[in-house]
Amino acid sequence: MAKQVLRDDQWRKIEGLLPGRTETVGVTANDNRLFIEGVLWVARTGAPCRELPDQ
Repeated sequence: MAKQVLRDDQWRKIEGLLPGRTETVGVTANDNRLFIEGVLWVARTGAPCRELPDQ
């Protein structure tokens, strides 16, 4: 997805709340921001997840 929905200041407010960070136990997420941007895109467009655009 070329366009980001979240500004950097908004992202900084929530990034520490998400699982999959390097300092947490378990699997580390590849890209939490990309995941959140995808969730917001689906919520905004109403499109099914399978129609998410490529990065």
